[in-house]
Amino acid sequence: MTTPLLLLALFVLVAVAYRVGRRRAVSVAGGSRGLRRLHSLPGYYGGLAALWCALPALAVIAIWGVCQDTLISRTVMAGLPAQYAGIPEHERSLFMNEVRNSVDGGAGASHRPEVAAAAQHLRQLRSTSRMGMLVLALLVGAGGLLLIRKRISIDLPARNQVEWVIRGLLMSCSTLAVFTTIGIVLSVLYESLRFFSQVPVLGFLFGTHWSPQMAMRADQVGASGAFGAVPLFAGTLMISAIAMTVAVPVGLFSAIYLAEYADRRFRALTKPVLELLAGIPTVVYGFFAALTVGPALRQFGDSLGLNVASESALAAGLVMGVMIIPFVSSLADDMLRAVPQALRDGSYGLGATRSETIRRVVLPAALPGIVGGVLLAISRAIGETMIVVMAAGLAAHLTANPFESVTTVTVQIVSLLVGDQEFDSPRTLAAFALGLVLFVATLILNIVALRVVRRYRERYD
Repeated sequence: MTTPLLLLALFVLVAVAYRVGRRRAVSVAGGSRGLRRLHSLPGYYGGLAALWCALPALAVIAIWGVCQDTLISRTVMAGLPAQYAGIPEHERSLFMNEVRNSVDGGAGASHRPEVAAAAQHLRQLRSTSRMGMLVLALLVGAGGLLLIRKRISIDLPARNQVEWVIRGLLMSCSTLAVFTTIGIVLSVLYESLRFFSQVPVLGFLFGTHWSPQMAMRADQVGASGAFGAVPLFAGTLMISAIAMTVAVPVGLFSAIYLAEYADRRFRALTKPVLELLAGIPTVVYGFFAALTVGPALRQFGDSLGLNVASESALAAGLVMGVMIIPFVSSLADDMLRAVPQALRDGSYGLGATRSETIRRVVLPAALPGIVGGVLLAISRAIGETMIVVMAAGLAAHLTANPFESVTTVTVQIVSLLVGDQEFDSPRTLAAFALGLVLFVATLILNIVALRVVRRYRERYD
């Protein structure tokens, strides 16, 4: 019994519960002519029956899914020969990993007889467990359906109960999102404090040399362990500035044309095509920057006598700017179209042309939303990784020359956490400190964007 089949069976049962609850409500009311006597519409009774069927069944599936692996592992270990009875806990874990690899066909599968027997036992237990989970979930769901069917009456406030459950689910989702964010912040903050207990904060924020390789021996060469993050911040700001130099004018001008000049047919065709740029994976942009834009810029620089690196900040910034154009364009277009038509009509009545109206009335009215969109686009640029990895390089150079290779904070986070790492060394913990700085920077930008929008929004209402 696979998970899709389980969900399909549960969906069929919930659909049946909805029909049963709806028909029961109509029957209690005395047919379609007596529906006015019901407290709620028949659909609410059907929805209440579906909830009474679905929620207990899903609770059973969730509890079963949490507990089944532990119970199955204990059962498999209990069925092993006597020599495995007193082995330490870490050896038990290793043995169960071999058994799971044999069942799943993963790397490291063992061919020992005891492992093969345990794997066969594990397969049988998993199959039995899934079937038992299905039967129990369906029985619990059917029991909930029978219980609510008996309670359906004319005075049952089905609508209130359904809305209360939906409101509770929405509140749970919002609470989960909030606590997830808090958990992420606390985990990053905790690891960052561990890093700053070994590396000075001022040296990290204001140091100009980045070399996170730590020396394993006293005589080792090329492992200085310097954690000055200024080159990373400078590279991030340079590439983001180049990207916004491309994205803001192109995105804003395209939004002005689509909102104020283009006809409906052209707008209906052009805007979806423009927004397709936001759906292209960033790794594709990285390939484009590394294989097309970078070599083209190098050839162009050679023709002018300029020394342009194959992996340059300019190439990464230009391609990143193209990627961010839809963010600026879509937000600016929405803000421009949200400006009341009465402002335009008043400007035309005073004798202004269309261009004067756009420049002196529409743009000032939409400026808060446009600025907020630009700041959000900057946050998107600061957090980009793949384009910089493939087009700008990994070398932490402190330079103001866009023709040289630089790196960013996100790229260094990726490089520090690749492979087997020990989360006790400053080299690995530096990734969390960089992530904390990046989080604070994007948070400040988002707060500024919200304050700009809230401060000036009512002025043009």
